[in-house]
Amino acid sequence: MLVFTGCFGGTTNNIDDANTIVIWHWLSDRVNVFDQLAEEYQELTGIKIKFELYAPTAAYTSKVRSAAQANKLPDIYGGGLFEMRDFAAFIKAGHVYNLTPFMDQDHNKWKNIFFDSGLALNSLPEGNEYNVTPGIYGAPIDINDIQMVYNLDLLAQAGWTKANPPSKWEEFIQLGKMLKEKNIPGLVSGWGETWMLQCLADNFAWNIMGKDKIIATLKGQVPYTDPDWVKVFQIFKDMVDLDMFFPGSVTMVNKEAEQIFSNNKAAIAFNGSWCVNVYDGMNPDLNYVAALPPKVNLENKMYIWGGCTSFVVNDASPNKDKAVEFLKWLTEDKQQEVMVLATNNIPASKASTGALKGNIKGFADDIENIVHPKLLPLEEYPLVTEAFNKGIQSIMIGEMTPVQVAENVQHTKEKEAKKAERFRKIREKRLKELNK
Repeated sequence: MLVFTGCFGGTTNNIDDANTIVIWHWLSDRVNVFDQLAEEYQELTGIKIKFELYAPTAAYTSKVRSAAQANKLPDIYGGGLFEMRDFAAFIKAGHVYNLTPFMDQDHNKWKNIFFDSGLALNSLPEGNEYNVTPGIYGAPIDINDIQMVYNLDLLAQAGWTKANPPSKWEEFIQLGKMLKEKNIPGLVSGWGETWMLQCLADNFAWNIMGKDKIIATLKGQVPYTDPDWVKVFQIFKDMVDLDMFFPGSVTMVNKEAEQIFSNNKAAIAFNGSWCVNVYDGMNPDLNYVAALPPKVNLENKMYIWGGCTSFVVNDASPNKDKAVEFLKWLTEDKQQEVMVLATNNIPASKASTGALKGNIKGFADDIENIVHPKLLPLEEYPLVTEAFNKGIQSIMIGEMTPVQVAENVQHTKEKEAKKAERFRKIREKRLKELNK
């Protein structure tokens, strides 16, 4: 958190002009539409909007962190890349303007245009673990989610005759057997990017045990050796036993996985809504459909990870209220639809989804099913998450059983909890000494 703290004040908008708003972003696919909208806004209001691109994302996040240390952030910047703990640190350091009063104006007029998940990903709730004033601190401009993607031509070759892809785990296993019999490679994804393993496992955890038990696990009240968590790990073992994973995908990056799926070399992908543009670029004739992962527990809803692209306003900017007015304009239906047509991404505005065409609509239909670790009241220890993800990789390559992975993750959890408790006692002791 100390990385982001410093004296309040400062902005890169050193132009002595109250009618210029500087915006940093990493979205190279949106340069043209941003410039188009900036010109339109200047014609309407006389205020110049200056979009500045810093890509790729690693370069962008590095620039934002450095600017935060030097108190040289712009009026508006893209804030959707940070973990919630980092976001909270930015807020505490005075780098993020609380948008709640603006969202609540006119009977929540601005707030009501957004999907709930988009707002939640930009908010800190009451009683959050970071002790940040509850509120909405960012404006979403588009949303994404991650689902199963099925190659309909390969499913037909395997003999799948049902109108829809599998919605139940038993059906998914049945499809796996059919694919194996026809020697058609099954599920491909960038499993080498371990967050994607965490994503799929988390989807199943939400379906199998639900939110409350997941939170209880984060609190240390439910161990990872609980039968429900073992069941989550067993799902990956079941897929291994059916040879459902594409060969070598355990160490594969997602770009390579996208190339494989787009070339009709795998029947199933696990990918995000951004893949629509990727697949269209690689193979415009690809015949596929997006669907929720199959339910294991038929009594519970199937949830999916999602995220959003959002902009935050620099609390130290002298133009912050004008920056807010621009964001309100940018997220209106008309401008949202312009961005939809230009980028083929899911808009943050509920009313603008009607402008979507083609396969992206299959992802947009399930926006209200979005969950994410950021939306929970506390986060898991990083080393526990690492043990969790690497444990699944170990199952995929046959090194560990689901029970062994569960035991190792729980051991890591207990070790990290003891370490955190030691640090807590040290902090309390130092605070007492300072207060004497």
